[in-house]
Amino acid sequence: MSQLIDKALITVTNLLEKELSPNCLYHSLTHTMRVYKSTKEIIENSSLSEEENEVLQIAALFHDTGYIIGDKNHEEESVKIVTKFLIENNVDASIIKRITETILATKLEAKPKNELEKIIRDADSSHFAKEYFHEVSELLRQEFKANGLCNFTKNEWITENIALLKYKHTFYTDYAIKNWKPIKDNYILTMTEEKASRKKLKEEEKKLKREFANENPEKAIQSVFRITLRNHIKLSDIADTKANILLSINAIIISIALSTLIPKLDNPSNQHLIIPTIIFLVFTVITIALSVIATRPNITSGKFTKEDVKNKKVNLLFFGNFYKMELGEYEWAINEMIKDRDYIYSSMTKDLYFLGKVLNRKYSILRTTYTIFLIGIISTIIAFTLAVYLTNNS
Repeated sequence: MSQLIDKALITVTNLLEKELSPNCLYHSLTHTMRVYKSTKEIIENSSLSEEENEVLQIAALFHDTGYIIGDKNHEEESVKIVTKFLIENNVDASIIKRITETILATKLEAKPKNELEKIIRDADSSHFAKEYFHEVSELLRQEFKANGLCNFTKNEWITENIALLKYKHTFYTDYAIKNWKPIKDNYILTMTEEKASRKKLKEEEKKLKREFANENPEKAIQSVFRITLRNHIKLSDIADTKANILLSINAIIISIALSTLIPKLDNPSNQHLIIPTIIFLVFTVITIALSVIATRPNITSGKFTKEDVKNKKVNLLFFGNFYKMELGEYEWAINEMIKDRDYIYSSMTKDLYFLGKVLNRKYSILRTTYTIFLIGIISTIIAFTLAVYLTNNS
């Protein structure tokens, strides 16, 4: 690396790190270094003089420094910055001219006139054929948005990228055409497929929305009742399972206590364990009793009258309201109910309501049961510990 290129690298790095706007998410130092690296990649596969090599590398380093001023006419601003740097380093005017012309060739609308301009153009767009293409593409979209230039959606951005790569962009050098164009073409293909996939997905979403909008409201109502009922039943099963767990645990505890602990209380040396054992058994029995109460079913009358049906006072969907009735009476009542849509919904609503009341009772008792069980365990441990401690110190 020549001393001039070394100085250029240090100058550009300091300039972009200190003065570049944080909104330049794409046109950053990272982008500059990638273009610089791609420039050297093409140079290594080209037959250029040492002077041309130097011209290209300095142009690559300074080509986007104008962004420290702003995005408008940044190529011209870059030319001013590099010209100042080159004059300060006593560079010949002819070389300055070549470098500035190379930088101006990076304008989108410019057509490269020589090999140097072709190389800088290909290096500047080399990300179209790199593994970080999607990353830098998204950074450019975000940069446009941050600077208030345009706000593309992701779908719109894919369309813009396809149009740019397919119809507006061209690789010029033999190296880029051979090594980068196939990769770019593959990106065009994958983005085209992604666009088609997104379009299909969007159409399916619209179709589902239309179907939902046109759906019979009766189905939605039925779904609400069905889902709510299923949730109630699931919660009831969970409550019963919790109660059964407590029953099983405390039954095991009592069995162990009766077989091992209580027979030892007859021994005078174990008299200090009587009170802790009583505390232990009392809390265990209370826990078992509450667990049984939580799961114990309520008994209902199992009967209804014709007046109840006509006045829509009875819920025919709950077995407890009809299990003592004759089949014929129940069939008559059901036929009366299904003739009346409001009666059906009223019955389902009552069913959900009273299921909710039962759930509230179960969970309230269970909460109390678990609290008592916890207090009992803690109290028993404390009582046994104190009993043993006082006995050993008496």
